[in-house]
Amino acid sequence: MAIKIPHNQLTSEALRGVIIQFVTRDGPDSAHVETPFETKIARVKEQLDKGRAVLMYDPKTKTCNILPIDK
Repeated sequence: MAIKIPHNQLTSEALRGVIIQFVTRDGPDSAHVETPFETKIARVKEQLDKGRAVLMYDPKTKTCNILPIDK
């Protein structure tokens, strides 16, 4: 079972690493205009800060994932 990790308990470097891994997982944008890499990172961080996404850790697979929150 995955465990919710408060993203603000990570160091800024660790959080950035998790976000980078998440952002690069899916490959390039499917849109006609590529979104700048730093913009993607900032958007994910904003979603975490606003509570629209959560950081989850799966101890079985030892992986982190960022999931949207449906409100």
